[in-house]
Amino acid sequence: MTAPAAALSPGFPAMPIAHAHTMLTAPGTPFELTEGEVNGATMRIYKNAPPHLGLLLMASKAHGDKPFLVFEEERVSFAAHLKAVEQLAGVLSVHYGIRKGDRVAIAMRNYPQWSVAFFAAVLVGAIAVPLNAWWTGEELTYGLSDSGARLAIVDPERRERIGANWGELPGLEAMIVARATEEEGDPRVRTLESFIGPATTWDGLDSIGFPPVSLAADDPVTIFYTSGTTGRPKGALGSHRGIISNMLNSLACQARAFLRKGEAPPQPDPSLPQRATLVSVPFFHATGCFAVLVPNLASGGRLVLFYKWDPGEALKMIERERINAIGGVPAIAWQVLEHPDRDKYDLSSIDVVSYGGAPSAPELVTTIKRRFPNAFPGNGWGMTETSATATLNIGDDYVNRPDSAGHPAPAVELKVVNPEGQTLPTGEIGELWTRGPNNALGYWNKPDATASTFVDGWVVTGDLARIDAEGFLYIVDRAKDMLIRGGENVYCVEVESCLYAHPAVMDAAVVGIPHKVLGEEVGAVVQVKPGREVTASELRSHVAERLAAFKVPVEVVIQAEPLPRNANGKILKRDLKGLFQSRG
Repeated sequence: MTAPAAALSPGFPAMPIAHAHTMLTAPGTPFELTEGEVNGATMRIYKNAPPHLGLLLMASKAHGDKPFLVFEEERVSFAAHLKAVEQLAGVLSVHYGIRKGDRVAIAMRNYPQWSVAFFAAVLVGAIAVPLNAWWTGEELTYGLSDSGARLAIVDPERRERIGANWGELPGLEAMIVARATEEEGDPRVRTLESFIGPATTWDGLDSIGFPPVSLAADDPVTIFYTSGTTGRPKGALGSHRGIISNMLNSLACQARAFLRKGEAPPQPDPSLPQRATLVSVPFFHATGCFAVLVPNLASGGRLVLFYKWDPGEALKMIERERINAIGGVPAIAWQVLEHPDRDKYDLSSIDVVSYGGAPSAPELVTTIKRRFPNAFPGNGWGMTETSATATLNIGDDYVNRPDSAGHPAPAVELKVVNPEGQTLPTGEIGELWTRGPNNALGYWNKPDATASTFVDGWVVTGDLARIDAEGFLYIVDRAKDMLIRGGENVYCVEVESCLYAHPAVMDAAVVGIPHKVLGEEVGAVVQVKPGREVTASELRSHVAERLAAFKVPVEVVIQAEPLPRNANGKILKRDLKGLFQSRG
């Protein structure tokens, strides 16, 4: 067990994990478990889970005039959002003839219209296909073609990128452009505003109810493309059950954190101020949609959106909107915590700093507790294929195990296997497999990839990991990214974590440098914190004091600018390899 990085609550832990799970999943509770068949496999499922997303949308009506989506000067209430979704669902059904199972692509920034487009597609029984807004025209064309989308709802930037390649997409019948200034004159293209008006007017729309479409728990409802850094992305086919189980996974882990601390989990209280979250991850990412958008729709939380992430603007928003929760990927948390203007703003409203999607330095939790003593720090692990959240490490458990990705939720099972698929003993490193009702149904139109990744209800993750005696997960590395230096395995995460521990390092990535004799050597690229200085020699010595000599980077590139990342927050290591020359 790693030494605690900050002070723990007195008496922690108040109960073992197993005891907490027994309490949380008892009969009659929101997290009650039962056995059920999902996608042909028997597994634990949440007995009292709402069967489909339409019910969450319907329940959001109870939040009324509370603001749901805030974008610059636009403030969209829950009631206005619901009316806009109903109206657009009617348009999709009547004007465009979208039917159950049709694919409707969404390609835009985090505008309020993104959420309306997503839930409108859900209500008509379509499969929503959120496409990466960072993609080029060629990449967007691939996503539209691969998914077989009949309709795309886009912003003007994505409209322009797709337009040049529309001739290669015979299945794409029409586009709806949100936030466009005028109609194009092309009968295949209409503005979203021509149907439902701008966001500032949605409150005046009529409530027309939901389309008469039957929705079921295991109906496919999303195709989210994986963020793989090599090869063509694969579309993970998500279900209503998977998305809602992800939300319950998170809620159960949050409740577990209170029980472990010896406190009763807080109950919903409409008299308390509305909670607000600063959204720094795109909705087209599983985390942004499943772990941020959907839970806040259900709970009545306010989401504050950005045109483009900027840590300086984030500080202003935290003060103005009295933001409670920030996070995304670790780099974003660091940018806020270490910003030189941080002390110029009132950040006292922050009580949650959570992140995932990339390795985080153990030092980060210490910094969070120092800056925000009363805040709940948290990280977790998940994939597009697991509909986001499979494990969470929150509060005192995170303080106690800052290098762990957390413990699985009550409905989630983990195992670590060897190359032959045999389960390994506790503490041994192998490939991580995970099973739960949150898992995707498979890959869209890719039977071979589905068969190799989705096995009897398990997702074969490709992550190297170990699990300790109490069930806490430790991600060691991606199996495909592990370096082999002269026959010795070098786990990049281990070296990166060591670099993170240096007080001058904000971000770090380890890549392989080709070597004629050894095969690969260790190279590192680090981003230093503002106002800090460090040399490559100092960082190499820092690692050498803590790790075996073969793990010490032979070269370290130091820079002030952020490391290149894709839209999901993963470092683009292929872009960094060009910084090094082959050796040997």
